Amino acid sequence: MKETPDQRSRIMRAVKGADTAPEIAVRSLVHRMGYRFRLHRPDLPGKPDLVFPRLKKVVFVHGCFWHGHECARGARTPKANAVYWRAKIARNRSRDATHLKALKARGWRAAVIWECDLKSPARVAERLARFLG
Repeated sequence: MKETPDQRSRIMRAVKGADTAPEIAVRSLVHRMGYRFRLHRPDLPGKPDLVFPRLKKVVFVHGCFWHGHECARGARTPKANAVYWRAKIARNRSRDATHLKALKARGWRAAVIWECDLKSPARVAERLARFLG
């Protein structure tokens, strides 16, 4: 059964931009590791999900689909309105690259944790420990 534009609109309005399940999982993991951080600082390019001001480091938690990751979930394209979605995801990837470059120019280091990485929290914890350590 095909959804109506109103149903699609309702579904898309429910998609959160912050405090997503993957983001909360990373925050919880980092907190258990003993680190303290700020959230979504608007004065930094891309409003990073986690900001470690003293370390001048940030972490972005990206959803695989929305940011065009190369994994199985990120590589799939919706059947409906495929042209729109390919363009949207391409714009997201371009914007992400611009934000990373701007952060680097300001002297910040950035890490990106993908939604699919959270299948192995221990590996994510190791990677974050190296990055933040």
